[in-house]
Amino acid sequence: MSYNPNEIEAKWQKQWDDEQAFEPSDSHEQKKKYILSMFPFPSGRLHMGHVRNYAIGDAIARYYRKQNYNVLHPIGWDAFGMPAENAAIKHGRHPKDWTYSNIDYMRGELNALGLSFSKTREFATCDPLYTRWEQEFIIKMYESKLLFRESTTVNWCESCHTVLANEQVEEGCCWRCDNPVQLKEMPGYYLDIIKYADELLNDLKILEGKWPHQVLTMQENWIGKSEGLEFEFELSEESKAKLDGRFEKYTVFTTRPDTIYGVTYSALAAEHPITKYLVENGLVESEVAQKITHIANMSERERAQSDKEGYSLGITVIHPLTGEEVPVWTANFVLASYGGGAVMAVPAHDERDYEFATKYDLPIKRVISGSEKLPYTGEGELIDSAAFTGLINQQAKAKIIGMFEEAGFGKGKINYKLRNWGVSRQRYWGAPIPFVHCKHCGLVPEKAENLPVALPDDVEITGEGNPLDNHPTWKYCDCPKCGKAAIRETDTLDTFVQSSWYQFRYATNPKKWNEIGIDKEDAAYWMGVDQYIGGIEHAILHLLYARFFTKVLRDLGYVDIDEPFERLLTQGMVTMDGAKMSKSKGNTVDPDKLIEKYGADTARLFILFAAPPQKELEWNDNAVEGAFKFIRRLFDRADKVTIDHLPNIDHEMLNKESKLARQKVYEALQKSGDVYEKTFAFNTLIAACMEALNALDRQNDEAVWSEGMYVMLNLLEPIIPHAASELSERLFKRANLSDTLKIRKEVFVQDSILYVVMIGGKKRTEIEVSPSISSEEILALAKEAGYKWLEGMCIVKEVVVPGKLVNLAVKPAT
Repeated sequence: MSYNPNEIEAKWQKQWDDEQAFEPSDSHEQKKKYILSMFPFPSGRLHMGHVRNYAIGDAIARYYRKQNYNVLHPIGWDAFGMPAENAAIKHGRHPKDWTYSNIDYMRGELNALGLSFSKTREFATCDPLYTRWEQEFIIKMYESKLLFRESTTVNWCESCHTVLANEQVEEGCCWRCDNPVQLKEMPGYYLDIIKYADELLNDLKILEGKWPHQVLTMQENWIGKSEGLEFEFELSEESKAKLDGRFEKYTVFTTRPDTIYGVTYSALAAEHPITKYLVENGLVESEVAQKITHIANMSERERAQSDKEGYSLGITVIHPLTGEEVPVWTANFVLASYGGGAVMAVPAHDERDYEFATKYDLPIKRVISGSEKLPYTGEGELIDSAAFTGLINQQAKAKIIGMFEEAGFGKGKINYKLRNWGVSRQRYWGAPIPFVHCKHCGLVPEKAENLPVALPDDVEITGEGNPLDNHPTWKYCDCPKCGKAAIRETDTLDTFVQSSWYQFRYATNPKKWNEIGIDKEDAAYWMGVDQYIGGIEHAILHLLYARFFTKVLRDLGYVDIDEPFERLLTQGMVTMDGAKMSKSKGNTVDPDKLIEKYGADTARLFILFAAPPQKELEWNDNAVEGAFKFIRRLFDRADKVTIDHLPNIDHEMLNKESKLARQKVYEALQKSGDVYEKTFAFNTLIAACMEALNALDRQNDEAVWSEGMYVMLNLLEPIIPHAASELSERLFKRANLSDTLKIRKEVFVQDSILYVVMIGGKKRTEIEVSPSISSEEILALAKEAGYKWLEGMCIVKEVVVPGKLVNLAVKPAT
């Protein structure tokens, strides 16, 4: 039987469409599986990373359909964002036109791969209907005080003309365009993610064993919970006078209250109000002022990666316990966003403080006993610490906090590295933030009946400023509250907002999309997502925000779950010559051309066979050719099948080769459940099927051939669906694809076992023995078979590894 992939794949793709084969049932009675791969940005073309992601998800979805689950396996488009605006500037195309034409092309590419996506649930996040419900959620969050507007220092990308969240600044550069990021003071909208910090942190325990440990650790570190003491340093009288009486004191936070008697200096962030006042009023030397300003304009990540740098501010504070004067510096390691932008420094017991103190020759005072080497960060007894001397430092922490609270000097406090999520973006191609600025009423949400606030089509995108702000009419409107003239908000939402709730939109029956954003009953049935698949690069941004949104939507009454994704698989990159595929490096493979030459099934088979999904996959043209040849072999062997159903076989009557072939077939079946449900090690299942085909080739029993193909095509259908469906239809009228296959235990009962005989550490021969034979008999047969290697030798040790080998350790006879 010949193999013509283009013809076969076109046939089955049409048939699946005609049958609406991949649409989930509206009934909630059936057991369900929700399999979701992270949706793509419509950049214009699929790359091999997409192929890998969607081939993995599709194999899992197809497997569960065969297990009689109601399967939701949707796809859509993460369609807002800067690339569309950049394309508009570069090619003179409207972002909307560019986006939807790319979606049309990429949808064709996905179809060509034979992916079993639901077509009725497809949407793009730039669809006005999607925006309408998202805007409703944003208004509800505002009304619940989870969304607020304030003016703060933000990360500004001049190239993209937009604000970036901390998570979107990578090594001091914009995550999108890779240009340097500046710090800028401006108003914006923020979601109070810190309110959920504890729950986000604690619920990571729910995901243990179901999400990669690396992802859980990354989220835990990003949230960065720390417990400690918050207190105030009062400025010395001389320093108050220098600051013209504008400042009396400032707040510091420390996780090491046990070391408070070892404070020898304090450090402020470059953006701290006191630092800024000194700089702006000429109270530090001009050269120092310039350097402090430079630090203030560096991103947090840049500062973390820089050498320690700081400058004396020429002021002092009073130690709250000892009354001593402590010098105040500004330092690049102090962040305005954490702990109030001020720290107490204990160089004897903190590596960062020690490095800074030794660089600038500041005092070092030891207050914990232990190793002589400084800085000492271990545990020990407190020394030179007044009434706390002699206490173990861990015990002293709570007592010192208690003393501060009792005296009214300070209080115990929990801090987080996590910052509130800035969702304002100064660009056109995004979901408009649905608020109006009224001189009389202030900030007013748009009325529900006026949603969505849609983007105007008649914009000019030049790359300069925000096109919505520059539009001649769009922003002028009436206040929804008082009806007077007002100005519409021209910022749009961060695109991570759209990808934070899309899983619920898919779960809502599309027949209800016009009436509701999320159907609670549908969400209760489908959610959480049983298996989520995507790249490790989304470990913090998307996955953290989606978890946060889920908890917010729960508290607003839209859903009843705590976590959106039950299990997470992070697939590795596709590489070539050891480097990530990239157009700039010229090491990409075009999926369209690959499919045109070999067919979609070859692409899918290679991508799932070349490496376990969690590992990097190195591209190999020879392995692609090998995948194609394996499928062709299946077609070549179709003529061996003479029975159109699963035959009953008397295993005892078979010869040795046929018995081994059956064993290999059922070993593959035995492996398949774990592969599709737990490990996703598709490479091992494919290898088992290849072994089974080789074993079938070494025997001639027609019933065994028919059984072998019946089972193997069932196992391979999720991986090579077109080829498996074609062969299954021709050979078995597709009965094998709906059959619940059972393990035949008799195939694993062995007539004989092959033992390798090792003598002196080398394989010398093999023996075939009965499964019921004793170890003593096995040793006797092994010695007999290996007699010529035992001549002149003395056996010093005999080992029988059951079912595998005999090892005889020898030395020359004396």
